Amino acid sequence: MKAALVGASDFAASHFTTQRFDYVVAVDGGYAQVVAAGSQPDVVVGDFDSLGYVPEAADVRRFPAEKDESDMELACRVAMEAGCDEIVLYGCLGQRLDHTIANLQVMLGCAHAGVRMLAVDDGYAVAILHAVHEKPAELAFSAIPPEVLANGPYANYVSVFAWGGAAHGVWERGLRYSLDGVTLTDDRSWGLSNEFCGKPACIRVEEGSLIVTFPLAAWDYLVWR
Repeated sequence: MKAALVGASDFAASHFTTQRFDYVVAVDGGYAQVVAAGSQPDVVVGDFDSLGYVPEAADVRRFPAEKDESDMELACRVAMEAGCDEIVLYGCLGQRLDHTIANLQVMLGCAHAGVRMLAVDDGYAVAILHAVHEKPAELAFSAIPPEVLANGPYANYVSVFAWGGAAHGVWERGLRYSLDGVTLTDDRSWGLSNEFCGKPACIRVEEGSLIVTFPLAAWDYLVWR
């Protein structure tokens, strides 16, 4: 099952409306964004401090404002309990940096549980790769025509960073610069600004976790492995 979780931050509505999801979770103020995009969520989650009211929806999960988990973390839990094994987060990047970092950490926690995790902003997307139970994780792209990635601040750049500790056995193939089973640490910028070059590309990690950023224009060429 593939879920979309929509928060209250910058919302790539034009991308959301072109995708098919089995389960849609509106996260607090994200409810207004889902409705404005012409959809109705399957469930609404939050303390509703950002929305300002408790929506009248079929399934509303209300939580106290004083809690240890963010609304997005609770929404991820709801999606996982519903059986979703792939989650795409919208409205979770930008605006407040602390919320962005928190959402990336939540994505890592879900990836540790074996869930495929992606996040979408207007110009770029984020994927978390985690090698689960000694099984390597891979993210692959089919060949992307250069003209597809010609515009926008992310152009043809794809960046790969260790996330949550060192990542061992990192491979990058089909990009301008190759990596051959190296170790990336989370205190260096090595992995920044590699480039798609019109060939099928693959990023692989054998142990640990990676955060991968890529231009949203590459989304339709994305192949999960």
